[in-house]
Amino acid sequence: QVHLVESGGGLVQAGDSLRLSCAASGGTFSSFAMAWFRQAPGKEREFVAIIKRNGGTTYYADSVKGRFTISRDNAKNTVYLQMNTLQFDDTAVYYCAATGILGTPRLADYYDYWGQGTQVTVSS
Repeated sequence: QVHLVESGGGLVQAGDSLRLSCAASGGTFSSFAMAWFRQAPGKEREFVAIIKRNGGTTYYADSVKGRFTISRDNAKNTVYLQMNTLQFDDTAVYYCAATGILGTPRLADYYDYWGQGTQVTVSS
């Protein structure tokens, strides 16, 4: 059983930056692809970014491409999401997720483990 704990959320102004962290325990971290999803009030959970097991490949949602960067440190069992130039529409609860599936799935259904989420609020 893999346990994921996110941190780093908060209230910021538009244009600011935040770095989210997700610490994993209870499994072999390097065997999982890791992703970030987000869910805004009244909306469905949406894919944000994914990083493969060795960190060599990443993919992003079009809405965050060029502003967000996903990275991982397998020695620390942690995945990060650096968010720059935050916009009002980035306001959401951000979740990290782990999947043992090969490839880079963007659908939440393919993910086996989820954190509890961390709130990011961007004021305009």
